[in-house]
Amino acid sequence: MSIEEIWIVDDDRGVRFVLAEALRDAGLAVREFGDSEAVRAALHDARPALLLADVRMPGEDGLSLLRDLQQRAIGPVIVMSAYTDVATTAAAYRAGAVDYLAKPFDLDHAVAVVQRVLAGAANVAAPAAAAPVARHALLGDSAPMREVFRLIGRVAASDLNVLVTGETGTGKELVARALHEESARRERPFIALNTAAIPSELLESELFGHEAGAFTGATRRVAGRFEQAEGGTLFLDEIGDMPLILQTRLLRVLAGGEFYRVGGRELIRCNVRIVAATHQDLAARVAAGAFRADLMHRLDVVRIELPPLRARRGDIPALAQHFLAATAQELKLPPKRFSKAALKQVAQRDYPGNVRELENLCRRLAVIAPGREILPGDLGGGADAARGGEWTDALRDWATQALADGEADIHARAREALDRTLLQAALQAHEGHRQNAAQALGVGRNTLTRKLGASRTRRR
Repeated sequence: MSIEEIWIVDDDRGVRFVLAEALRDAGLAVREFGDSEAVRAALHDARPALLLADVRMPGEDGLSLLRDLQQRAIGPVIVMSAYTDVATTAAAYRAGAVDYLAKPFDLDHAVAVVQRVLAGAANVAAPAAAAPVARHALLGDSAPMREVFRLIGRVAASDLNVLVTGETGTGKELVARALHEESARRERPFIALNTAAIPSELLESELFGHEAGAFTGATRRVAGRFEQAEGGTLFLDEIGDMPLILQTRLLRVLAGGEFYRVGGRELIRCNVRIVAATHQDLAARVAAGAFRADLMHRLDVVRIELPPLRARRGDIPALAQHFLAATAQELKLPPKRFSKAALKQVAQRDYPGNVRELENLCRRLAVIAPGREILPGDLGGGADAARGGEWTDALRDWATQALADGEADIHARAREALDRTLLQAALQAHEGHRQNAAQALGVGRNTLTRKLGASRTRRR
C-alpha cells in the first residue's frame, strides 16, 4: 500500500466518485470508504497520506473520527460538509482539521486544496517543535536596532528620564519595558498609561488619583498611576497629546517629585522614573504652542528613536517567526512555520503599521492558515484580492511556490488551467451555448471546441 494514498470517506457515493476521479486525474492514488467503520478497519494495516472526511454520516460522524485520528497522529484530515454554519466549521478546526471544503465544492479547488496540504505535510515530516520564544519582541540585528539596543543598555541602569520616538506600531512600549526590566527598578511596578486614550477631564485623576468627594461619583480615595508606580517606572504613551493644563502639573511633579491627589491636601512624595513616548514631532508641537518647551526638555533627557519597519527589512523574517511561535504558545495552537517562499514574501511586503501590523499578520496566520507550513497562498490580501486584476497575485503565489519546489512544465500547466477555467466560466455564463461563449471570450467557435476537446483528453 502506497503511503501517498488519499482516503475519501463519505456516505454519498456520487460525491466519492467525482472527487476520487478528479484526484486520480491529478495523478494521485485514491481509496474510497462509505463510513467511518470501514476506515477504522483499513487502519489496521495501512495509513493514508491524507484523509477527506464528511462531517455527517450514518454511524460515527466525521468529527468523532477526526478527533480519534488526531490523537493517534494520523492525518492530515480535510473535512467536507454541506453544513457550513459557524458551529460546524469551528468544531472541525477544533478537532484538528487542516482545511474545510463546503459542499457543493468546485473540483479544481478541491484538488488544489489536497495538493497544497500534501505539499505542506511533505515539508513537515514530523510536527514542528515549538520554537523558543524570546522574552519580548524587541528583536533585530539591523544597524538601526543595534543602536537602539546600545542605548537601552547604557541608559537602563540610570534613573534618567527617556523619550522614545517613532511611528505608530514600531514598539515604543517594548522599549519602555526593556528599560524597566534591565534597571534596578525591575522588582517594582511597571505602569503604562496611554494619555491619548483617556478623556482630558479624567486624565488628571488617572495620573494623580483623587480623594473621596473630589467630584461627582468619587465615593472613595483612589490612587493614581504615580502612586501605583512608586519605586518603579511610569510609561506615558502619546505624551504629545497631553492637554496643556496637565502638562503644567506633570512638570511640577518632575521638578519636585511631589504632588497632590485631586481634591486632596496631603502632599505626596514619589520616586518614579518616567519613560515617555510619542509619534509626533514635539519640537513642532512646541513651536505651535501645543506643548511646553520646559516639559519637553524634562522628558527628553535621553532620546531613543525607533526606526520604522521599512528601515530594517532584514529583521522581518526573525520577527515574523517569533510572532508565529509566540502566538502558538499563547493560544495553545499546534506550532507552524513559514515556507521559504512565504517568508520571502512576508519580508518583501510593505507595513505602514510597522511591527504591529506584521504581528497581526502572523497572529492571523497562526490561527487560520490550514497547514503546519505556511505557504505563499496563505498570505492573500483578503476578500479584495480576488477582484479585478488582483487574481494575478494568486497566480504569482502558485508560480513562486512551484518554482521553489523545482516543479516542471509550469507554463504549460498554467496555460491549461487558465484555458479550462475561462471555458467553463463562459459556458456556464451562456448556459452551454458554445457560439455565445466563444464570442464572449473573443475566440472562434472552432477554437473553443478544439480547446474543450484537448482539455477533456488531458483530464482522462
